[in-house]
Amino acid sequence: MKIETLAIHAGREPIHLATTFERGADGTYPHGYFYSRSGNPNRSALERAVAALEGGREAVAFASGSAATLAVFTLAAAGGRVVCSSDCYHGTAKQLREILPRWGGTAEFVDTTDLDGVRRALEPGATLLWVETPSNPLLRVSDLAALAGLAHERGALLGCDNTFASPVLQQPFALGADLVMHSTTKYLGGHSDVLGGIVVVREASAELEGLRHFQGTGGGVPSPFDCWLLLRSLPTLPLRVRQQSANALAVARFLAADRRVERVHYPGLEQHPGHALAARQMRGGFGAVVSFQVPGGAPEALAVTSRVRLFTRATSLGGIESLIEHRASMEGPLSQTPPNLIRVSVGLENVDDLIADLSRALAA
Repeated sequence: MKIETLAIHAGREPIHLATTFERGADGTYPHGYFYSRSGNPNRSALERAVAALEGGREAVAFASGSAATLAVFTLAAAGGRVVCSSDCYHGTAKQLREILPRWGGTAEFVDTTDLDGVRRALEPGATLLWVETPSNPLLRVSDLAALAGLAHERGALLGCDNTFASPVLQQPFALGADLVMHSTTKYLGGHSDVLGGIVVVREASAELEGLRHFQGTGGGVPSPFDCWLLLRSLPTLPLRVRQQSANALAVARFLAADRRVERVHYPGLEQHPGHALAARQMRGGFGAVVSFQVPGGAPEALAVTSRVRLFTRATSLGGIESLIEHRASMEGPLSQTPPNLIRVSVGLENVDDLIADLSRALAA
């Protein structure tokens, strides 16, 4: 089935708010569930739905995107080594720098658009290559098929954070990935009202067993209501993502043509260094996040965000409303983001209104 049909029909389930389930008189579990931390009909439905959308074998849901990412990193703990995109979500970098070493693992950050650099980084016994494409916040595009080949040659897994693209625009399993992660808070939820994360696996494996164990034993799971909210949102996912991507392309083209803007980061622009690659491995759009830099450093970037009227100054992305933020000040003192960079998540408003709002903020 096509993704529009899957988004509507995969995982349909009424809400089940129970935290515990009755056992049979013989001590068995005739309903298939015994305690909601370990399993719930709504979580099972969500996992089936997202696995179907990504073309994977199974999915494992968590209470946040960070919890989902950390679950993957546990697979590389106890002496393992993770190679990660240097341009990545700051929370991911923080986990690798601060938590993984406590478990005996190590991490190295590398520009995953540089295949020779990745090849060198993988040499000393890497167990996991973790890539964001498009990346956060510089929208760099990495070659998933090539990275899968490099990782598998060296016995490592390839994991992909597919949050920015969503399964509508990019299918990492078709390009060789072993694990796909989403912050379901973003496009899969789409309404800025539910927190969650999910990991999809390509095939039944020891990694799937490890993720299930971490889910049930660690307990960082989404509630039945959170799962139901996500399932509510999936039917409109293809429509939302494609329209938001079209809006983002128009916004990016406006910014790229404006002399008040120093640089625009968006793979849908022909001048973007990863445009040709993105056109090959993405489909139907280039995502709805646009980053741009303005002259004048952090003070002017903050000033631009202060003057918008339609965009909401807030952290996150993927919702139906448009957001704007000065990224470096949100990330904190260890941020590698350029201080004059502004990140916008383009929503479903009329794109002419969005462009007028940005133009007004830049003009002041």
